[in-house]
Amino acid sequence: MSRASDHMGRVAALGCILCRHLGNGATPAEVHHIRDGQGAAQRASDWLTVPLCPEHHRGESGLHGLGRRGFERRHRLSELDLLAMTIEALYQ
Repeated sequence: MSRASDHMGRVAALGCILCRHLGNGATPAEVHHIRDGQGAAQRASDWLTVPLCPEHHRGESGLHGLGRRGFERRHRLSELDLLAMTIEALYQ
């Protein structure tokens, strides 16, 4: 297993970072590659990932469902905020 794959496994094991922030505990998560700073067809590095439950990732209230701006308006958090919370949780 590569170091990046190991990192993504540790990220997913945290559970949804937004659910944790909302006080819902560690719900099962998928790994989301942040889009901030990426071109339309580019995918972020495996190191720039955050754990999100299916609803917050692909659901109607999620990043893919609402789009980046809609997600930020609804949750008052950017992808970079989620990344910072993920890094903090990994090293606590």
